[in-house]
Amino acid sequence: MTVQNILSLDLDPLAATDTVADALVHFAGSDVEHLPVVNTDGRLVALVSEVELEEQADPSALLETIGGLGALSVGPDVHLFEAASLLAVHHLSVLPVADAEGRYVGLVERHSVFEHFAQMLSTGTPGAILILEVAPRDYSLGRLSYLIEQTDAKVLSVSTQTPDEAAFDPSVLRITLKLSVTDTSRVRYLLEQNGYRVVAAFNEDDTEEEFSHRLQEFMRYLEV
Repeated sequence: MTVQNILSLDLDPLAATDTVADALVHFAGSDVEHLPVVNTDGRLVALVSEVELEEQADPSALLETIGGLGALSVGPDVHLFEAASLLAVHHLSVLPVADAEGRYVGLVERHSVFEHFAQMLSTGTPGAILILEVAPRDYSLGRLSYLIEQTDAKVLSVSTQTPDEAAFDPSVLRITLKLSVTDTSRVRYLLEQNGYRVVAAFNEDDTEEEFSHRLQEFMRYLEV
């Protein structure tokens, strides 16, 4: 899937000739923290944040004089994964989309990307979520699926995360699985017997309080 599939035209871009004060009024009527800036030719010239504008000493300054994040953007044919990466790296609420000539064609909103990832990961399908860790050299999707299917469960979706060396042991690969079952006890036992470390488990049999507690524990784990 490419960003063309989730392109939004609901939010008007700011004009390079708008003042800081004008732009803040525009932000007040939206639910995002970033907006693209285009010139009279329709070309993307910058991406500015509401916080950045609030810190400007002169409210009458024109947006074309403020650098912001530069003309950060993606093309319409860029894959959703790349757009998601830029949104995460730069902590953006929106990501401008421009054509090969730099003309602004729309934007991608962060919540839309998350919604499509949720669909891709089968989050709407009943089943449990397991988060595992294993040495990269020991990871085999075929073997992992084989082990899980020995318990009469199926893998509905899988994603892997190469650890950030600043936060995690670089010798560890994190794997997130969506399974077709809610009781993961047999799956977890078999995986742990075969070298996988189960660091979190979420299932639809959890009460809201139990789920919240598990999620908080996992978030604390990520922060270590």
